[in-house]
Amino acid sequence: MESVFFQTVLLHWYSHNKRDLPWRHTLNPYYIWVSEIILQQTRIAQGTDYYYRFIKHFPDIKKLAEAQTDEVLKLWEGLGYYSRARNLHSAAKTILNDYHGIFPSDYNKIIKLKGIGKYTAAAIASFSFNQPYAVLDGNVFRVLSRIFGIELPVDSSPGRSTFEKQASELLDKDNPGLYNQAIMDFGALHCTERNPKCLVCPFNTECFAYKNQQVDFLPVRKKKVEKKIRHFYYLVMIKKDKCFIQKRTKQDIWNSLFEFPLIESEHELNLYQLKETAGWKQIFNENKYDILLTSRIFKHILTHQVISAKFIILKVGEDGLFSESFKAVHLAEMQHYTFPRLIHKFLDSLSLGNYFEYF
Repeated sequence: MESVFFQTVLLHWYSHNKRDLPWRHTLNPYYIWVSEIILQQTRIAQGTDYYYRFIKHFPDIKKLAEAQTDEVLKLWEGLGYYSRARNLHSAAKTILNDYHGIFPSDYNKIIKLKGIGKYTAAAIASFSFNQPYAVLDGNVFRVLSRIFGIELPVDSSPGRSTFEKQASELLDKDNPGLYNQAIMDFGALHCTERNPKCLVCPFNTECFAYKNQQVDFLPVRKKKVEKKIRHFYYLVMIKKDKCFIQKRTKQDIWNSLFEFPLIESEHELNLYQLKETAGWKQIFNENKYDILLTSRIFKHILTHQVISAKFIILKVGEDGLFSESFKAVHLAEMQHYTFPRLIHKFLDSLSLGNYFEYF
């Protein structure tokens, strides 16, 4: 299939079917950058509200760069994958320091910013500066693999090289931003993962997958890696009208977010086994406590791991001494701290405010 034919048909489809998205009404690279980072691992329906709140709170790169990390994370709360927010914040500081707060227009400079890979750099360069860089996201992989019969795994080095070459050859060099938006929308709305609209597809006479009954088998991916299961035991320690929390500081999931004191185990533990762990003995030592409630298991699924968590609610003695890393906060103040979604699930399932009033 000739690239000109593909471009013409695709852009004609796009002119009648494109999505009206707020970040498509601007060429401001900062706004486009924010939208692209938010939409990683996030549905458009959910991400749109976050986009509006984020650019209202941080209307320019300088405001974002000068903000405190906790302020950025609080605004991101609920989106998950918080490394995106930390990288966004870090890159904003780089832009302020190295480029005087002006977003760089050169692709090679853009891609060096923290948290920006090939896809995001190509999106910003083409959408904001009309530079000829082809985007490759899940939607584009699916369109190219089906129409052109690319059977190499999308998550392999040979496959990636083949897709990059194909995408570059098809790119409309005169209108790269428009073309990139068109092919992504075509994958998102028409050539969907499930139930694609093959019967009314403008490419069905040319599409390899449609002609060879391979629609359900393309694109190809390598075998999924088995996810690691981590067992978290959160201690909801109540002391009068306060609760203890701590900030995660290790280079791990949810870095810089707050949580209840945690004991992690490689295996699932019952309450007796939990009390015998070194972590439990280190936290409580000779401190008095009463166990009031243990929760059901709450699961949180991430890309490469599954968190299986239980919450143990305890009343601790007034004279208890605990780690300096624990912070005692009033219940009314907890809303000012940023917690992972997993903890919000627990809080939503149990009216802690009413529960505390019971004591």
